[in-house]
Amino acid sequence: MARSKPEGERLASLRTHHALNRHPEDVTDAAFVAGGDFFDSGDLVQVKYEMLRRVHQEGQTVIRAAASFGFSRPSFYQAQKTFQAEGLPGLLPQRPGPRRGHKLTPEVVGFLEQVLAQEPSLSAQALAGRVQERFGLSVHPRSVQRSQGRGQKKR
Repeated sequence: MARSKPEGERLASLRTHHALNRHPEDVTDAAFVAGGDFFDSGDLVQVKYEMLRRVHQEGQTVIRAAASFGFSRPSFYQAQKTFQAEGLPGLLPQRPGPRRGHKLTPEVVGFLEQVLAQEPSLSAQALAGRVQERFGLSVHPRSVQRSQGRGQKKR
């Protein structure tokens, strides 16, 4: 089976989706080492799926499968857990970094609402400065704007 995308596009796509295996050289499974067109040690989702399949369908031990696919045993069990809960999309790595405004606690947002009630003309930059003064937190003005828009109805 031939690949539909040229090598550069395929790698860029894997990188964009955070699915590029950073250590393809650690994959020593025979199917991947054989160098065919189907198995790609650079595709993290495919590597994880095949590792799980080797254990569940072919009866390979967890230790052997994890080692031949370049993972630790805890990584195998984590992949197994997410695969059972979410299916194949669960094998896609999660986006790195915070998922929400973790600095803007309800206390900070309440403070911002009080300040805006007293001085409605303050800019997001000025509000971020007030948060810095009061709580010692460095927040981005755009985060302040988003926090103020959460309670409003979308048009």
